[in-house]
Amino acid sequence: MSVERHIAGMLQQIARQQDIVETAPQGTTPKAAALAHVAEQYGYTYGMAHRTGFKNSLVQVRMYREPGPDARVREAATITAHPLAGNGGTVPGLEQGSLKPLPEAVGAVAVLKDLITFDVMALYVADRSQKVKCYLACAVLTVLMLFDRSPVEAVASGGAVALLFTVAFKVGAFRRGKIAQRLSAAGFLAVRDEQGRQRFLRPGQQLPGHPNPFAA
Repeated sequence: MSVERHIAGMLQQIARQQDIVETAPQGTTPKAAALAHVAEQYGYTYGMAHRTGFKNSLVQVRMYREPGPDARVREAATITAHPLAGNGGTVPGLEQGSLKPLPEAVGAVAVLKDLITFDVMALYVADRSQKVKCYLACAVLTVLMLFDRSPVEAVASGGAVALLFTVAFKVGAFRRGKIAQRLSAAGFLAVRDEQGRQRFLRPGQQLPGHPNPFAA
């Protein structure tokens, strides 16, 4: 799907829905962040993101309409400045015909990219039960390999897989920790959702699923 069609489809949702869902082209977080930035210019704000599709290859982002008057002013100004967005005209914050942010939008898109990446990485950051399952699978693999390989080969293979899991867990946790530091520095508040997962919200914003995500 072309960038123009993505923008047009999102604007159709904006015209009739209180919350919108957009799937990023090629499943990349930078493009998801660019689309989220456009939606924010129409009075929406980022809600949550997750991976979906075949082999979790796509990034899906949900945005919520802000109820405050500032959001309506922002929306009206955007509609006035970009009357042909999605129909061959300019799009707020992006180069025309592209999902590349303009210089003045780079910082805002970078923050959205961090929010999206942090949420998406929850799928790959293992909790205690996930780690136990992974290491148990390594042990089972070692036992199965004993039937047709030497004990040394079986233990070495199982140990190698366990090492890969360990490195993946540590790298994921380290990268997510750095993103958390940047979001905290940008003024976002760390909270826990119903599943115990860490999320970052703007001051005054509620977790997705709340009757009014912007209620005090």
